[in-house]
Amino acid sequence: MNMDFNLYMNDVVSQARNEMRESGYTELTTPEMVDEYLGKEGTSLVMINSVCGCAGGIARPAAKHALNYDRLPTQLLTVFAGQDKEATEQVREKATEFLPSSPSFALFKDGKIVDMIERHEIEGHETMSVITGLQAWFEEHGEEV
Repeated sequence: MNMDFNLYMNDVVSQARNEMRESGYTELTTPEMVDEYLGKEGTSLVMINSVCGCAGGIARPAAKHALNYDRLPTQLLTVFAGQDKEATEQVREKATEFLPSSPSFALFKDGKIVDMIERHEIEGHETMSVITGLQAWFEEHGEEV
């Protein structure tokens, strides 16, 4: 039974990772990658991915569909909470004003945290309300596409 559960979880994690990569997000798996990408100028949207059923099932589609907009961040990035623990912790250390939360979205400008959409703003909400929140960030901080 335990082996079946591990195989199931590996499949769920793989699907969640692929969904973000296919949407155009760059996966950051090490603290060094986090530092490298967040050290660049411009705006960076970081989706902190999670296998959490309800919130993850809202956050990943929102992360994808929010990109249908005429302004976008310079970089689309993702880390996976519970999987790439050190990379996720490195993002969280750059956003100490906010409690650790996954799934969530963090907006950085020139490597500094601007705002977060935390799990409590995702779980139990409509996907469209999360998309609207992301696109409001894009409007204010994004670049013309």
